[in-house]
Amino acid sequence: MKTTLLTLLLSVAAFAADSGPLGSTLEAWKQAVLKKDAASLQKMYHADLTYTHSSAMTETKAEAIAAVAKGSTKAIEYRDITTKIYGKTAIMKGKFDITNDQNSTSHLVILMVWEKSGSDWQLLARQATKLP
Repeated sequence: MKTTLLTLLLSVAAFAADSGPLGSTLEAWKQAVLKKDAASLQKMYHADLTYTHSSAMTETKAEAIAAVAKGSTKAIEYRDITTKIYGKTAIMKGKFDITNDQNSTSHLVILMVWEKSGSDWQLLARQATKLP
């Protein structure tokens, strides 16, 4: 039991390190989307959120949360995450594979802009581009 717990803790620490300084924030966003957790997204999304999809469709905070609630996202995998922090602003970029419930996967490069609000980070902007 102790070995399993230690392995789990080390895996979580390694994951956070691989995702950069906002690793836990990115994981919280992923879990909120997968669980369709509107309450968590309400706190995580900035009031002035601009959420742009790879189709060029742009949503406000309310529209983005409503889309997640009725969405079909089944899995989100990400890699090559880079994060640069400038005071209270963080720019995060990475490659994301987002799979829907019909097992269709979108391969994207996503740019996220986060703003520090108290001790938490809020998503201010998101832009997605399809990988060729």
